[in-house]
Amino acid sequence: MFVRNERSIKEFMQLYPVVSWLVIIHLVLWLLTGFIQTPIGNLIEGWGKGVNFLISQGEYWRLVTPIFLHSNLMHALFNSFALVLFGPALEQMLGKPKFIVAYIGAGLAGNIGTFLFGPAIYAHVGASGAIYGLFGIYVFMVAFRKQLIDQSSSQIITTIFIIGLVMTFIRPGINMYAHVFGFIGGFAIASLVLNNVRPYAPWLHRRYHDDRSIQFDPNRWQKKQRNKNMFKYGLWIILGILVVLGLFGRVF
Repeated sequence: MFVRNERSIKEFMQLYPVVSWLVIIHLVLWLLTGFIQTPIGNLIEGWGKGVNFLISQGEYWRLVTPIFLHSNLMHALFNSFALVLFGPALEQMLGKPKFIVAYIGAGLAGNIGTFLFGPAIYAHVGASGAIYGLFGIYVFMVAFRKQLIDQSSSQIITTIFIIGLVMTFIRPGINMYAHVFGFIGGFAIASLVLNNVRPYAPWLHRRYHDDRSIQFDPNRWQKKQRNKNMFKYGLWIILGILVVLGLFGRVF
């Protein structure tokens, strides 16, 4: 469910356009605000980052705009990697409109939690609240919609949730309010967005030609073993990226 098997970047973008465009937005905005540091980039950063004091003065757009901004390259890259790992399955299951609502809704919940419980003078950016919202939807599936997620993926999600929760509270500099309330937001909205959805199917929308025919494959047992090894390798990649996500999920 979480190991990517698309044959090219083009195919990935065709199958998961929302995830693809979110990653593009992350990187383009970082180029403008962090790498090139153009005047328009400085304007975007000043206008878009979450600042609790300014939100209290009526600048409520800052509850949404921080979702798309990042403090440095590693912050943008690892949040984007996490989105590429965990977003595609949900985008296919929910469809584009509901996935957008779930992603932005969870990010908004994380930023509202940051505003309500964070210090008055507090600046923050990052998509980690929205990404933790995706975890919230997966955890809801594990708890209440088991028919939508396989056992292996359930174990991965449970492990990731525990590690992410620990990292949130022990690592300094992390916006724990965004993580916790983003997760709560995703969990809360899950019952709505998961209504009438089907389990993730990696072969959906893929066009098959001659490979539709049934053929004997003498290497099928070796392939199964390779697939098991790939799954284990993918699991370690996911856990490693989650740890790095915690390390770089920092505020200003």
